[in-house]
Amino acid sequence: MNISIQARGFLLTKALRDHAERRLRFALGWADDHLRGVSVRLSDDNGPRGGEDKRCCIRIGFAGAPSVVIEDIETDVYAAIDRAADRAGRSVARRLERQRARRRRLLPTPVEGMAWAWR
Repeated sequence: MNISIQARGFLLTKALRDHAERRLRFALGWADDHLRGVSVRLSDDNGPRGGEDKRCCIRIGFAGAPSVVIEDIETDVYAAIDRAADRAGRSVARRLERQRARRRRLLPTPVEGMAWAWR
């Protein structure tokens, strides 16, 4: 899985990068064959003033389908990553299930007189 991580407004430490990669691989690793790439942008909106302003924005690219964007804001950047990664896993599962259901509806159904050919 190709994961790109960027930080704006603060230093991206190795521990923070490892945490984000570990959480995303856990949440999305099962769908690796369906994903084109994952981009993570971490930012601190208020800077040194504090507050609930640590933002984690995850963009997940699919082959042949629009991207999914998940965003979460918390006081702690690790918590923002955790919640956004969990939501990303659920969103990808829903997207892939919808694609599977759409393909099942498009498959040809057996004709009444040809039922013997399907047994």
